[in-house]
Amino acid sequence: MQDCVFCKIAQGELSTTVLYEDDDLIAFPDLDPKAPQHVLIIPKRHVSTLNDVAEEDAILLGRLMLTARQLAQQLNIAESGYRVLMNCNKGGGQAVFHIHLHLLGGRTMQWPPG
Repeated sequence: MQDCVFCKIAQGELSTTVLYEDDDLIAFPDLDPKAPQHVLIIPKRHVSTLNDVAEEDAILLGRLMLTARQLAQQLNIAESGYRVLMNCNKGGGQAVFHIHLHLLGGRTMQWPPG
């Protein structure tokens, strides 16, 4: 998508600190962190919301979760605990309309999130 900030990051048009990258995914720190460790994990292919995911995207969604687990280990938050979160649409808290997984840790997570 031409004006999608996450597509621009995925295509290398905007620079960021890349924490993980493969052919399908890229992960980088959130610019507005809500925890000491706050990483965004996105597919390189544009999908606007979770509502737009197709059955054939099941493997991609699983890889997002496995990448979150791997990054939690690398960031030394796996044992103490972490949160994995995906928002859907404006009412669900989605601000960038390109699916992305939030990995948050480094402090005790509260419920409700905050």
